[in-house]
Amino acid sequence: MKLYFSTRHIPQLKGLPLTERLEHIQAAQKKLSGPEKLLLNVLTLLVVVPVFIFILQTGDSWLSLLWAALVALIYPVILLPIQYSLCAKYISDQRKQGD
Repeated sequence: MKLYFSTRHIPQLKGLPLTERLEHIQAAQKKLSGPEKLLLNVLTLLVVVPVFIFILQTGDSWLSLLWAALVALIYPVILLPIQYSLCAKYISDQRKQGD
C-alpha cells in the first residue's frame, strides 16, 4: 500500500481543484469495506484516547498538555495518509463511472 500525504499526490486526482478532490475522497470513504473502516476507527481511537488521558492529568502536571498536543499531531501526520491510501483504490472506480 502506497501512502499519500496529500490528495494532490493521488494519481487519479491530479489536476483537480481542492473541492473536487475532497468530494472524491468523501465518495470513496463511503465505499470502504467494513474492515477498512474498522481499521481507521481503531487507529483514531488510539490517538484520541491518549489525548484525553493527558488532559485529565493536567491536575498533576501542566506538562501533560504539551504531551496531549504532541499526540494530537499524530492524527494529520499518520492517520490521514493511511485514510487517503485506503480511499485511493475506490477513486478510480468512481471517476470512471462519473465520466
